[in-house]
Amino acid sequence: MFRHCVAFPLFAMLAVAQPIVIKTGTLIDGKGRVLKNREIVIEAGKITGIGPARQKPTVDLSGMTVMPGWIDTHVHITWYFNKDARLEQGPGRGGKTTPAQATLYAEGNAWATLMGGFTTIQCPGAPQDKDLRDMIAAGTIPGPRILTSLHQITENSGTPEHIRALVDQYKAEGADLVKLFATASIRDGGKMTATVDQINAACGEAKAQGLRTIVHAHASDGARAAVMAGCTSIEHGTFLDNATLQLMKDHGVYFDPNFLVLHNYLDNKEKFLGIGNYNEEGFIYMEKGLPLVADVYKRARKLGLKIILGTDAVAGAHGRNAEEFIYRVKDGGDTPMNALISGTSMAAESLGLGDRIGSLAPGMEADLVATDGNPLDDITNVRKVVFVMKHGRIYRNDR
Repeated sequence: MFRHCVAFPLFAMLAVAQPIVIKTGTLIDGKGRVLKNREIVIEAGKITGIGPARQKPTVDLSGMTVMPGWIDTHVHITWYFNKDARLEQGPGRGGKTTPAQATLYAEGNAWATLMGGFTTIQCPGAPQDKDLRDMIAAGTIPGPRILTSLHQITENSGTPEHIRALVDQYKAEGADLVKLFATASIRDGGKMTATVDQINAACGEAKAQGLRTIVHAHASDGARAAVMAGCTSIEHGTFLDNATLQLMKDHGVYFDPNFLVLHNYLDNKEKFLGIGNYNEEGFIYMEKGLPLVADVYKRARKLGLKIILGTDAVAGAHGRNAEEFIYRVKDGGDTPMNALISGTSMAAESLGLGDRIGSLAPGMEADLVATDGNPLDDITNVRKVVFVMKHGRIYRNDR
């Protein structure tokens, strides 16, 4: 037995070649099923079998609740609070940290996120995400699997022709997806900012290049234009009306509303206030946004949209991503099972990775999180992470 605080020095040891047998008492498979007294057999980072617990286990999690590693589809992993407890978003923005320090902050955020049970995240996005993504993928440093847009497209990105060229450029640089702003921030009222032609160019070219497009859209006009342009998901959606939600459902567009980000901003107001559009008026908008997010969440669930779990985690939220599950149940009226599915199989599907991650079945990646207590009984048990495995490697085990 070892504590998670010493897991990193054992990083190389944990990539064992022989099969791993994990005994479970309660297993939530990520697609709505609950199984009892099962064993999970893992070889070469993949699940090779799930069946009745009969073998001597390598790891005994029979007193815990085991789930697929959680997925956060919207994270800003390079945002942090500097030594003066003020927001910075990476090097080169007039901050007080060196590039090396910014890199270490980002890795610290990645480690905290992994320790919190999230084995995959999507970052939309900053250029510095790329090296972090690639070094984690190579096993050089620990962290969640990362997908990144590397850049963001806004109304200031140029003509439709220029935007198409940018999409091509970003793909050549290694982007996993395209991030588009169709509307302003909630702090600026959320009005539509990009033109229909710009939105069509971004989403259309991304689709032609085999990339997904996730669209920041608070208001209905921007969201409708993005849906008709063929985007993959709508982020935030605070002011969406039912007609727009129905349009999203009809087109199979994923919906990623976010509670945690607003709570995090309000909880850390003094660390953001006075930077960019983080002003008193903006904080009033965010406070008013909380009941609106709860309302649109309930309406979207009632209409049967494909809701995915994203937190829009910025500085102050890394490692606390699981709070989103709690807000969705407590404030959004969701069931614990639906909330968990949004952060497992549904999130994986939205990333185009549903055949690899997000559920527990033979052939899937061995990404596991275990909690002390069952989130189906009390959703706050997501705070009690005691075990984390990614691709068959144990990163946390404090049973």
